[in-house]
Amino acid sequence: MAALFPLLKGHEERLLLIAAAGATDFLDGYLARSRGASTRFGELIDPFADRCFVLVALAVLWNDGRLSLVATLVLAARDICVLAAFLATRGMDQFRQFTFVARSAGKVVTVLQLAALAIAYLEPSLILTSVIAVGIASAWSIADYSIVLWRGSARV
Repeated sequence: MAALFPLLKGHEERLLLIAAAGATDFLDGYLARSRGASTRFGELIDPFADRCFVLVALAVLWNDGRLSLVATLVLAARDICVLAAFLATRGMDQFRQFTFVARSAGKVVTVLQLAALAIAYLEPSLILTSVIAVGIASAWSIADYSIVLWRGSARV
């Protein structure tokens, strides 16, 4: 879906794609958990796919002038921080065995990010409010991941 987003030109088509991304993200996770069919690969690829979709959509919205650079960076901040932490910790012995998994705080940020993408089309006057909400939730998520990472490294 990330690859399709820039190719769509109409707002309605992009809104449908945002809705489809959110719905399929929820549905595939629900089905995997409810059927006991979750896999380590799925646990890794699902958040990666979410990040790709959100970051591509943010880049398109910024390029189209629907988001300012500051709003785009705030909406992408958690993803950038998580990616940087993941890359940084891969090279550190005490974190090599640490397993990154999706956390509730991160899921909340993803929902808010998808809502902000839709708001950029549906009600641009509310974008500042959605950026603030994502910023607060992102700070919570970054702190949550940092605490888990720190505690995990203490056990290694």
